[in-house]
Amino acid sequence: MNRSLRVRALLALAVLAVSLFVAVTVPVRLGLDLSGGTQIVLETRSTLTADADGEATERTLEVLRGRIDALGVAEPTLVRSGERRIIVELPGVQDPEKAAAVLGRTAQLTIHPVLGTAGAGEDTSRPLPKRPAPRVLPDESGTPLRLGPAALTGEHVEEAAARFDQDGGAGWHVTVGFEGAGRDGWARLTGEAACRPAGDPARRIAIVLDDKVISSPQVDPSVACGSGIADGATRITGSFGPEEARELSLLINGGALPVPVETVEQRTVGASLGAQAITASAWAAALGTALTALFIVAVYRLLGALAVVALLCYGVLSYAALAALGATLTLPGLAGFVLAIGMAVDANVLVFERAREEYAARRAPSVRSALTAGFRNAFSAIADSNITTLIAAGLLFFLASGPVRGFGVTLGIGVLVSMFSALVITRVLAEFAAGRSGVRRRPRLTGIAATGVVRDRLARRDPRLMRHARRWLAASAAVLALAASGIAVRGVDLGVEFTGGRLVEYATTDRVDPDRVRTALADAGFPRAVVQTSGDSGLTVRTGVLSDAEEAEVTGTVRALAGGAEKVRDELVGPSLGEELRRSALIALGLALAAQLVYLAARFRWTFGAAAVTALAHDVVILVGVFAWLGKPLDGVFLAALLTVIGYSVNDSVVLFDRVRELARKAPRAPLGGVADRAILQTLPRTVNTGMGAAFILTALAVLGGSSLTDFALALLIGLAVGTYSSVFTAAPVAVELARRRGR
Repeated sequence: MNRSLRVRALLALAVLAVSLFVAVTVPVRLGLDLSGGTQIVLETRSTLTADADGEATERTLEVLRGRIDALGVAEPTLVRSGERRIIVELPGVQDPEKAAAVLGRTAQLTIHPVLGTAGAGEDTSRPLPKRPAPRVLPDESGTPLRLGPAALTGEHVEEAAARFDQDGGAGWHVTVGFEGAGRDGWARLTGEAACRPAGDPARRIAIVLDDKVISSPQVDPSVACGSGIADGATRITGSFGPEEARELSLLINGGALPVPVETVEQRTVGASLGAQAITASAWAAALGTALTALFIVAVYRLLGALAVVALLCYGVLSYAALAALGATLTLPGLAGFVLAIGMAVDANVLVFERAREEYAARRAPSVRSALTAGFRNAFSAIADSNITTLIAAGLLFFLASGPVRGFGVTLGIGVLVSMFSALVITRVLAEFAAGRSGVRRRPRLTGIAATGVVRDRLARRDPRLMRHARRWLAASAAVLALAASGIAVRGVDLGVEFTGGRLVEYATTDRVDPDRVRTALADAGFPRAVVQTSGDSGLTVRTGVLSDAEEAEVTGTVRALAGGAEKVRDELVGPSLGEELRRSALIALGLALAAQLVYLAARFRWTFGAAAVTALAHDVVILVGVFAWLGKPLDGVFLAALLTVIGYSVNDSVVLFDRVRELARKAPRAPLGGVADRAILQTLPRTVNTGMGAAFILTALAVLGGSSLTDFALALLIGLAVGTYSSVFTAAPVAVELARRRGR
């Protein structure tokens, strides 16, 4: 074993050892779409007296954190997003309405002296116009009380607790303790009230929460006039149940929010749906990986088997990287993890195909030297193709949010780890095996001593595709026009994320006719509800923005037609957030095109960059058009698939143009059309083998991944086919035509 191989082997073993340790000891946190729970996005709002700036949002987050801790939710997550948004994740919480109500209440607690009862003609809803203006609010029994200015607020409260008085017969109540200036204020307030005679309304003290008198007890006769209650404690009594008492103590402890908050997005996923998604993705990953492994071994034999071992190492490294970074694994992220397995095959295929060329041309006298040359010659194509995918992953991370952002994280990690597994782990295993005497005597065992079926057939037929470059461009234009007509005729069905509204998914025991549900909802006052089936016995209802009461009415209508319907997913997106996400999606797409063009122009000729981006735009329009014809929604998961297709499309074009650049350097005066023909023949075996490996993974996701992943996998399968076609029959002809116009 030479020195360089020994260094790579030690590096691979060290990284694998650390990754195994991390994978065993550090668990990966599952997103709510896999574990079940509720995600609420709150947006702070300015008032006449307070601006919803970053500082106010930060203080609001701390208040909300205290409320959630008191709710007893296991491992809640609160993060600030931008200047005015707070993302709250509550694992296991299946009642989003109650959670949102507790989080969103301003909980402005004030304590007032009672001046007396109000007359029958006084306005009980607003302060009296006289100065000083006593406030008039009804007490617990409805009697209007005239209240003086607030003597204490929630800021003076040290602690509140819900308790049950079994001996005294008071039942559930809330004890409140004051601190600092609050203790003196409470003593002064109770001391003044104690000077009033028994039965006088002014002997009462009103505790007001959110403009409602929740308790107005009289000061106990044992309290001395002028002294008051010196220990700074009181008890709020009333007809409380255990839940009401706990909620009241929670709100008092949390204090008032600095500014009001509004729910702009709300998602709830049932635990059963999350478990099904994990199971389905696991089966898809196992079957897809097994089929891919069998295919790679059948094509590349011993080296294919070693590449499969490297793929298994890739899985360990990717999982450990997610765990070490503290990333949250979401459903699209899990799909990205599975998808990256197929992409990890690409680097191995590139190397093996280049090694086949070297061995067939006898430029390399042995299998080991052919492998060394293959790794060296394939490096630029591997680097360029993976960097283009990293650009798409980076845009997802910086411009997207929620599950789509998680997909970008896992995709980026997958690309980086796949490069390491191919260039280090596969190389160590392959070069070590190629150096064994038994392998040297039987080179055909390695799988690179023969050129392969695809390459042999292409060599015999020698098709000169670029002689008819304009014909291929005309065919691409025809397919493009057909897809674009779907956008014009059927229109683009934007998902709830981009339009705002509410999407509720139900699991039903029997299959339900969506037309019946649509008619029933129209009769119930929801004529614009979009009803679709999902999976074998599922149903989704998509509407405009609904209140919780209206959502309950929709759910009742569905259950009346489909007995036993269980709500497994509930998503609410406000109109303003939908518009913002739609704008962000367009920006992400535009930046993806621009970034790809800039990178390709820097790495290749500008004609190659323009040709690759033209093919990329061609693929995007076709994919959107196909989904328009199928009537499928374009949602956040589709955006993740679309940006992945961008990476795939440019990946194929980069591999082709990298070979064109290499051949053009050897024959600088040769016509570009002839050079492109040779490059296509040399890279097409790699394109076919890589595409087959990815197709196995995607087909497994489409068939076994469940309703949540079907559209995602379908979009990627379409993108894979279109991207493979466009790299040869769109990007290459465009480059040839641009070169002809420039006379080169």
